[in-house]
Amino acid sequence: PPQYGLVFDAGSTHTALYIYRWPADKENGTGIVSQVESCTVNGSGISSYADNPAGAGASLKPCLDKAMTVVPVDQQRETPTYLGATAGMRLLRQQNSTKAEQVFAEVTKAIREYPVDFRGAQILTGNEEGSFGWITINYLLETLVKFSFAEKWEHPQNTEVLGALDLGGASTQITFQPGVTTEDKNTSVFFRLYGTNYSLYTHSYLCYGQTQALKMLMADLHQENPPSQQISHPCYPKGYQENVTTAELYNSPCVTTPSTPSPAQVLTVTGMGDPAACRTAIQKLFNFTCGANRTCGFNGVYQPPVRGQFFAFAGFYYAFSFLNLTSQQSLSHVNSTVLAFCNKTWEELVATFPQNKEHLHTYCSAALYILTLLVDGYKFDERTWSSISFIQKAGNTDIGWTLGFMLNLTNMIPTEAPGHVKGHPPGLWAGAIAFIVL
Repeated sequence: PPQYGLVFDAGSTHTALYIYRWPADKENGTGIVSQVESCTVNGSGISSYADNPAGAGASLKPCLDKAMTVVPVDQQRETPTYLGATAGMRLLRQQNSTKAEQVFAEVTKAIREYPVDFRGAQILTGNEEGSFGWITINYLLETLVKFSFAEKWEHPQNTEVLGALDLGGASTQITFQPGVTTEDKNTSVFFRLYGTNYSLYTHSYLCYGQTQALKMLMADLHQENPPSQQISHPCYPKGYQENVTTAELYNSPCVTTPSTPSPAQVLTVTGMGDPAACRTAIQKLFNFTCGANRTCGFNGVYQPPVRGQFFAFAGFYYAFSFLNLTSQQSLSHVNSTVLAFCNKTWEELVATFPQNKEHLHTYCSAALYILTLLVDGYKFDERTWSSISFIQKAGNTDIGWTLGFMLNLTNMIPTEAPGHVKGHPPGLWAGAIAFIVL
C-alpha cells in the first residue's frame, strides 16, 4: 500500500495541514509524492496563542481528525508527521522565548494524542524555508528528476531549474541558481539531489512579509504627526475609515515603538486614495543603497543579479490573482492596472467587489508593496519581469515549503540526502574493507 506523510505549515497568519502520499516501494529516491488533501486550521497562526498556548494545540485537532479519515487506520502509526513553524514563531522567539517554548509544548502534546509517527515541531530558519520552497517547485515541475520513456528516473537534460519567490505574513524569501559564485556564504546553500549538485542563492527578509511590512507602514504614518490620534493612509481608498489601537499597532518586534509610547488608545485611520504618496511611503520601509563594488537586494544584503525563470507563490499570488495579474502581463500593464485600482474610491470598490469587503481596503497597499519588493528590492526590470510566473498550485499540489521539507526529512528525494557535508567516497570504503580483509 502507499505511504502517507503529514506536515503542518505553521505560518504567521494561519496554519495549514498537508497530507501527502507516495508509493511505498519507491521511498529511496524515486517516489513521486502527491498531495491528497489539505486542511486549513481555524483562527490565526500559532504565534498568536502566546498568552493561551493550550489554544494553539486545540486549534490543530479538527485538521488532525480529518487526517485520520484520510490515512488508512493500519498505516497511521507509520505516518511521519511534522510541524514546521516560520516567521511568526521566529518573531515570538525573539520577543519571548519562554512563550514560544510553551506554544511548542502544547502543539506537541496535541499531536501526540493521535496515532501517528510524530517527528517533532521546529522553527525553520529563513534559509530553510526558502530552499525547501525551491525544492518543492523544482520537484513538482520535473526539473530535478523525470520519469523517461524508457521507464527510468533520469535527470532532465538541458533543463534550467526554477527560482522561487515566497511572500508570507512575516517574511519573504528569494531562492535561485545564480550565474556567478555566491560571494556571501550566509546566502549560499548546497544540495545534492538525484546525483546533481545545486549551489543556490537564498535569503529570507524577516519583517518584510506582507502583514508585518504593512504594519510597519501604518506605524510610520502614525509617527509622522505624533501625538495625533488620526492617521491619513494614502494606500487606503478614499471614503474608507477604520479604528486601530496603539496596542495592536505596536505589538510586534518589527515595528519601532515611539520614544514616548502612548497608552493603548484608539486611532482613526482615514483612506486618502493617493497611489503616488502610497508608493513613496512604502519605499521608505527599505534601504536600497548598496555598498561599494557590491550588488545587493535591499538593506545591504548581498544578492547576485536575478537569473532564469521564477515562480512567485503564497502572498505574491493571492494579491495579484485578485487583480487578474497572474497571466504574465508586462510590467507596464501591471503598473497601470494597480494604479487604476488604487484610484478607485471605497464606494466604487464595494459596489464592484461586494463579496471581498473584509480585505478590500488592503489590496492597493499589498499590490504596491509587492511591486516595490520585486522591482526595487529584488531588482526585476521590464525585461526580467516576464520571467516571473504567479502560481498557487502545480497540478493538484499547493506550492510552498512543506513538500520540500517532508521530502528532505523523510529522505525521499535523493539517493544521497540533501546536505552540506558529503561522506567518504566509495573508493575509500572499498580500500578500507580490502585492507581489513587482508
